[in-house]
Amino acid sequence: MPTFSLIHEPWLWVRLRGGERELLSLIDVLWCSHEIDDLIVELPTQKPAILRQVLLPVLAGALGLPADHKQWVRRFTAGRFTDAERDQIHHYLDERQERFDLFHPQTPFAQVADLRSAKGETKGTALIVATAAQGNNVPLFASRTEGDPLPLTPAQAARWLIHTHCWDTAAIKTGAVGDPQVKSGKTVGNPTGPLGQLGVVTPGGRTLFETLLLNSPIGSAAIAGTAHWERPIAGPTWQMRAPDGLLDLWTWQARRIRLFPEETPEGIRVSRVLVAAGDRLAGFEDLEWHTAWTYPKARRTGTVRRPRRHVPGKAIWRGLDALLTLEPPPQDEDAYQTSRLLIQLADLQEHGTITGDYPLQLETFGIAYGTQSAVIEDVLHDAIPLPVAALHTDSDAYLLLLEASQQAENLARAVNGLSADLRRAVGADPIPWDKGQRPGELVLHALDPLIRRLLAGVRHAGDDIAVLQRGQLAWEKAAYRETRQVAEPLFAAVPASAFIGREAKQGGKTATYSLGSAERDFRRRLNQILPRAAEDRAEVNRSQAADLTSEG
Repeated sequence: MPTFSLIHEPWLWVRLRGGERELLSLIDVLWCSHEIDDLIVELPTQKPAILRQVLLPVLAGALGLPADHKQWVRRFTAGRFTDAERDQIHHYLDERQERFDLFHPQTPFAQVADLRSAKGETKGTALIVATAAQGNNVPLFASRTEGDPLPLTPAQAARWLIHTHCWDTAAIKTGAVGDPQVKSGKTVGNPTGPLGQLGVVTPGGRTLFETLLLNSPIGSAAIAGTAHWERPIAGPTWQMRAPDGLLDLWTWQARRIRLFPEETPEGIRVSRVLVAAGDRLAGFEDLEWHTAWTYPKARRTGTVRRPRRHVPGKAIWRGLDALLTLEPPPQDEDAYQTSRLLIQLADLQEHGTITGDYPLQLETFGIAYGTQSAVIEDVLHDAIPLPVAALHTDSDAYLLLLEASQQAENLARAVNGLSADLRRAVGADPIPWDKGQRPGELVLHALDPLIRRLLAGVRHAGDDIAVLQRGQLAWEKAAYRETRQVAEPLFAAVPASAFIGREAKQGGKTATYSLGSAERDFRRRLNQILPRAAEDRAEVNRSQAADLTSEG
């Protein structure tokens, strides 16, 4: 029987601080976490799965979650695990070696050893590889078909196994022998994996060690819970239940899975797999730290809050209002609140533990499912430098970033309004908001690198108000320039008849639309949205006029 120890066998790709890539074992990743920049994954959504299913719960189990701010600060300041902590991690994993063997005959990691279907059938490993063709889930321009074998190395199989527990699609799953809820050889009504129901948000630091600490809740020892490798060996029977604590939530077994390894000339490979229904999650809201929240207005639905999922095609900075909202909203408002980890970071910064110029990196992850959540339509991932100072609503950084993100949205609307006015000027209808690509999307695309540069600049500026003000003016001037560049082709495309214009009804009133009126209204709107840039241009014009007067 083959073996593959996740503790000692290399299976996690990492990027070292010098930039080199290396494949390391679990114990080496933890011990050398201060020398590692980040994990390297085949699909972005593997990263939070590995963090939650393995790295964070192992650390919490071995060392305990930080009991208070002092303990968190002591670990963070050290910058690495002490010799005593490394010994604790080694001892913890050494006592659980059997539960971390991917192919153990009785307790394979995150699997059910004797899982089988009534007819003994299995499926190809494409079932657990989110990027592979499987059933109706066929990636665009896929180079392989469902019938092609997809042999996985043990390291690959381990990563996709973990990913499946977190992000698997919903709907029908193979019925397992011994599961009393199987009907006609299958189970129905399966939800997606637990991370698929969230808009995952993870803070990142300068090293993997710091990232692990930034993702570790403080003062949560009483609700630590039980990791799956500490629980009784799972069988085919599953249940709907609430997690008993944080470690249970992190290592949630959303599926019953069995990998089928085989010896090949290239070594051990996994080409067949069985995926059946697993435990269904209930009542997790008070334990979840990796998502922002939406509060329904008046909360009449009986749901106090629900996870705020990411929107496909929408950059993370366009949701800064939610990510920077620390306090829960009043009862009668429909509003947002950021993740508990960012609230914790704001508290750490307020106490001086983390400085305002700390190079915090914020990443978001999600999957857009389609057709009753049975297929994967898109994988969502974004990352931005987030100024820690902006986590406080009374800071200049907070006000600047919220205004800039709103300005970007307003500039897109202004260009859409310009497009509508020019189309009316030639007798055409405006582009419907839900059909075709409106030019405002081009504005947002053009402003994206500027916003990211602004975020990095604000983080670097810290509390220096003068630097922040210069940065804000530079942003407005650049945003004005990029918006005008997007608008120029719209002006160039209209025929000569647009100079004369046409009458059209809007909002029950009749108005005359022409190229001149469209240009005038657009310029006025830009000046309103970007007042500092407008004043700067006016000052330049006044200065030039004064120079001409003095020369005369």
